[in-house]
Amino acid sequence: MVTLQDILAARERIRGAIRPTPCPASDYFTERTGCSAIWFKMENLQRTGAFKERGALNKLLTLTQEERAGGVVAASAGNHAQGLAYHARRLGVKATIVMPERTPLIKVSRTRDDYEARVILKGSNFDEAYAEALRVQEQENLVFVHPFNDPHVIAGQGTIGLELLEQIPFVDMVLVPIGGGGLISGVACALKETNPRIQVIGVQAAAVASMKSSLEMGQVTELPAGATIAEGISVRKPGDLTFPMVRKYVDEIVTVDEEEIANAILVLLEQEKSVVEGAGAVGLAALLNGHVPRAAGRNAGVLLCGGNIDMNVISRIIERGLVKAGRLVRLEVSMPDRPGMLARLTTQIAEQRANVVEIHHNRAFSKTGLGEAMVGLTLETTGRAHIQELMGALSRQGWQVTEEA
Repeated sequence: MVTLQDILAARERIRGAIRPTPCPASDYFTERTGCSAIWFKMENLQRTGAFKERGALNKLLTLTQEERAGGVVAASAGNHAQGLAYHARRLGVKATIVMPERTPLIKVSRTRDDYEARVILKGSNFDEAYAEALRVQEQENLVFVHPFNDPHVIAGQGTIGLELLEQIPFVDMVLVPIGGGGLISGVACALKETNPRIQVIGVQAAAVASMKSSLEMGQVTELPAGATIAEGISVRKPGDLTFPMVRKYVDEIVTVDEEEIANAILVLLEQEKSVVEGAGAVGLAALLNGHVPRAAGRNAGVLLCGGNIDMNVISRIIERGLVKAGRLVRLEVSMPDRPGMLARLTTQIAEQRANVVEIHHNRAFSKTGLGEAMVGLTLETTGRAHIQELMGALSRQGWQVTEEA
């Protein structure tokens, strides 16, 4: 089991190559959650956009000269791949990363072109890529760098806990995302061995809560694959090294659903101007949705573990969030098909201070009667009350108005 001394040694080892990340307080989220105060540990600001490079670098620095000369291999579709590849390039170590065939091109190109790792695309999922990485390791006699089930990796991640203690010495509670358990094992060890009164709360995506399930079953348990936007913590089976550490040091594990994660990403972007991936947003999601009632009145640190999110995903989250908040709405208006009616409609919309994003005037394919037209509108509004006022104003013109779900 990894010890506090291992983590202290890791901090000295990686010092200078890993910059301490900021840990600012948030007035907005303190007011929203009922905590005494909230601080965000911003690991999304690491060079490769996530905490993973701490553990990867610590592992690399423990290799012998012979092992470095031979090279390393890992299986990853994202943050671990980039963290390992970046620091391997810095140290002159050849890195091979096996990625699933459907890994987004931006992650492949960043790992291969920016960080100069050899990338092998193999398998339709992580498990198949992992099996290929083990095959390559044996065939080429490389050092395998596991993303979480490795004592040097765990110790490297634990340096975040040491930084938190220096930045928030009076912290009462820390919320940490859990996938395979490497991050929370190291962080919880650093916190609890220094101050046992600090509560450590793990947060998982409900779709793949393998660590929570394992603790409930009393043994490491593998779950079926599940879909989640928090793909960075979508791990079906926790590590046999991390499981006992979580059982020893973590006070509670809670889960959050997809809508809660998406909303946390959106409000962090809007209120804190911080881009965070799904895995990085789960701690805040748990607080915002009341899953950690014991956080009330406490000084809470929330670990934003990464910011490598696809821009298309951000776009969809923003649009869905705007719809949910009533700031974007789609209406259908049935009205007489006569000259000037479309102008009257847009005038009414302007008078109600709504903004037209898209408009579609349909005659031939609408279900309205002859002499009528169906107009589809996508509008920017200020909220649900504004939508109701707008629909009322249009209905008073004698038009039939419906809101699309």
